Amino acid sequence: MAKLSLFERRRRRVRTALRKRSGDKPRLSVHRTGQHIYAQIIDDKDGRTVAAASTLGGKGSGANVDAAKKVGSEIAEAAKKAGVTTVVFDRGGFLFHGRVKALADAAREGGLEF
Repeated sequence: MAKLSLFERRRRRVRTALRKRSGDKPRLSVHRTGQHIYAQIIDDKDGRTVAAASTLGGKGSGANVDAAKKVGSEIAEAAKKAGVTTVVFDRGGFLFHGRVKALADAAREGGLEF
């Protein structure tokens, strides 16, 4: 097996810990790149995406904290429409800081519990 990058090791560690404590709750998965940020609520039991939001196709830059806040509120809105109120937060291999934290805070303000 090839040596894993630090990012990949951190991502696997976070995902493993989530599986232990999630129960049957869906997970709010976050991915960020230099230009965009993506969020989706995934029901691992059924293997399907319940709701999703991103900065793709939006006006302005997707690589800042304001855009992350907007995506956080959009994902909370989409989750309400899908009937999801509680999730577990999957930050992937990203540190809970900056854009990832802004997205999480906006999703909490929008009504998601985690």
